[in-house]
Amino acid sequence: MGVTKEVLPKGPACLRLKQMPATASGGIILKVKPFLSRLGRLFQGLVLGIYAKEKDEDALQFTSAGDKFDQLVSGKLRELLTLSGPPLKAGKTRVFYGLHQDFPSVVVAGLGKKTSGIDELENWNEGKENIRAAIAAGCRQIQDLEITSVEVDPCGDAQAAAEGAVLGLYEFDELKQKKKTLVSAQLYGSDDDKAWEKGVVFAEGQNLARRLMETPANKMTPTRFAEVIEQELRRVSDSAEVHVRTKSWIEEQAMGAFLSVAKGSDEPPVFLEIHYRGSPNADDSPLVFVGKGITFDSGGISIKPSANMDLMRADMGGAATICSAIITAARLKLPLNLIGLAPLCENMPSGKANKPGDVVKAKNGKTIQVDNTDAEGRLILADALCYAHTFNPKVIINAATLTGAMDIALGSAATGVFTNSSWLWTKLFEASTETGDRMWRMPLFDHYTKQVVDCQLADLNNIGKYRSGGACTAAAFLKEFVTHSKWAHLDIAGVMTNKDEVPYLKKGMSGRPTRTLTEFLVRMSKDNSQ
Repeated sequence: MGVTKEVLPKGPACLRLKQMPATASGGIILKVKPFLSRLGRLFQGLVLGIYAKEKDEDALQFTSAGDKFDQLVSGKLRELLTLSGPPLKAGKTRVFYGLHQDFPSVVVAGLGKKTSGIDELENWNEGKENIRAAIAAGCRQIQDLEITSVEVDPCGDAQAAAEGAVLGLYEFDELKQKKKTLVSAQLYGSDDDKAWEKGVVFAEGQNLARRLMETPANKMTPTRFAEVIEQELRRVSDSAEVHVRTKSWIEEQAMGAFLSVAKGSDEPPVFLEIHYRGSPNADDSPLVFVGKGITFDSGGISIKPSANMDLMRADMGGAATICSAIITAARLKLPLNLIGLAPLCENMPSGKANKPGDVVKAKNGKTIQVDNTDAEGRLILADALCYAHTFNPKVIINAATLTGAMDIALGSAATGVFTNSSWLWTKLFEASTETGDRMWRMPLFDHYTKQVVDCQLADLNNIGKYRSGGACTAAAFLKEFVTHSKWAHLDIAGVMTNKDEVPYLKKGMSGRPTRTLTEFLVRMSKDNSQ
């Protein structure tokens, strides 16, 4: 005789639908409809924050959202936390199951001290960094459980919480058959949707840069890079302009330094030029961003060691971050006029490549002796910086994974900034303190300029006379192509990758400092509107 049986979900919340049979033999009909109706709740997680105990406190100190949830479950969360072990340290998590039917899995993450704020020694807001790290850890815990949706405690700063969630969940797996569980994150227990959405946009901008930098060089060619940026910019802005300049245009512009690098590869060079016009005043001078776009750097004839050469797929990190920041600004509809310039090419050791000792001519007429073909980034930037001046910009900022010496100097702690403007440095520094993606000012002494202008065959040498101070002599070289009074060079070589230094970023290309550039633009837009 036929028997009707209802299948209810059993076991942990990570139970997959494909593990539940639709029918069974023996005349038994398994009704899965009730199960399907509960899928939204079954695959729903919750991440809550909890503060570290202060010396004079005995009770656990939840966030506002955590308190409300604990009341909802009649104090069970507080009870279980007390019984489950020592207090949670900042960035550490603990998972609880079955507390509430809407959230079968609840992750509690440590936020550190509630009083944490600006740390002048660390040059960041420790409270915001703690939120990003805690929420990222909690969301990853949900992802590991293969739960597809999570609601997130704002922890007093919805933007920082959103950044932690979106940055923490991202992982480049586009080329893998087996992919990580895709988790959607929403705000829990707060009406601060505006700040949450801002954080999502900031983080997605950095994730775009991460994707561009992580993609293998055979798939992220100069041509493909330009295509991706055009698609992304046109998707968010109807008024955007994109110019994909070909080799003939580059030749017309007399960009001999750029062309000298590009000629070593079979991949055609591209000079990408993007415009976002957000200012209500069409004649408002733009801010110009310039990014190094070497989509693969073998070193050329001065070839790099094979160990870790694969990382040089991200040598276009400067172009990736500046373009992503402009796209993010367009999504935010900032009232600014922005221009992004990215000379894109490969640096390869073919029979056509630059040879040590060759002399090339830049757009401004200066000649350059190329004594090291692996110092190619400064060559392509030289021409791009000359071109940047033609737009009568308010400021010029260039970003580049320029020197290994920068990594030696600062490691992954901060982007090195070389600038001729204390005003501009202050703006960048304040923005980096807010985002936690820090910057540190480096010297532009004439001491370094003397090392690149003392050249046997040409006006400049593309390397300094000595091995020491390599990041500084590279900056001094670029300064020879700048006449603007508000210029900054960001050497991002040290922050290109993340191993475990930034807890809310997984291992891989970091996309830094996209959020800091975006925050800088947000602050500039506020100044512009006053």
